[in-house]
Amino acid sequence: MSNIFQNIDIPYLVCSVLSFVPAIVLHEVMHGFAAFRLGDPTAKSQGRLSLNPLKHVDPFGTVVLPALLMLMGGPVFGYAKPVPYNPRYFKDPRKGDLIVGLAGPAANLVLALAAALVAWALSPVSVSLSMANEVFYYFYYLFLPLFALINLYLMFFNLLPIPPLDGSSIFAFILPERYLPAYYRVQQYAMPVFFLVVFALPYLIRINPIGIYLQATAGNLWRILFP
Repeated sequence: MSNIFQNIDIPYLVCSVLSFVPAIVLHEVMHGFAAFRLGDPTAKSQGRLSLNPLKHVDPFGTVVLPALLMLMGGPVFGYAKPVPYNPRYFKDPRKGDLIVGLAGPAANLVLALAAALVAWALSPVSVSLSMANEVFYYFYYLFLPLFALINLYLMFFNLLPIPPLDGSSIFAFILPERYLPAYYRVQQYAMPVFFLVVFALPYLIRINPIGIYLQATAGNLWRILFP
């Protein structure tokens, strides 16, 4: 165990945490903000529109899972406590559910694009400033790319149509209304299904389809965005 910790790159660890925390916080806040704009006060009344990370921490998804991925040298991603909302407040519950579901991934996309924009803006002076300032070196060559990549991973991961991920809200939008009660009953078993697909399935088939998907989507988009 001591050898594992000795091999951890401290700048990488710091930049990962500084990237991951705002990514998941703003992801969840935007779910709540979208619901609030659609007339649902649930998230606001429970203090979930706050940018305070402690309001959104999930012990496993925010701490344990990212730490395990970091120790294994994999991409750092995870999740926060889902923001509560009540679609009965929406004028059109199905449309509102879709908007709320997509608001989180949209926030991650905006953050990734902002990081890429900063990188391009600083590109002409990046070499000279990096040679003169070590902090700038880590900011430009480590933090900005990592911040964008983590946000893209979170966006595309959450767009998977697997309950309880955000992409599953598409089902509620396109399913005929008569099937919605059955769909919502299935959602009660969302977490076991999620862990089965994301963790057990790759182990059983010896292929990681989620990893392949993330590389094909988040990884390739990241390469296009950055100078």
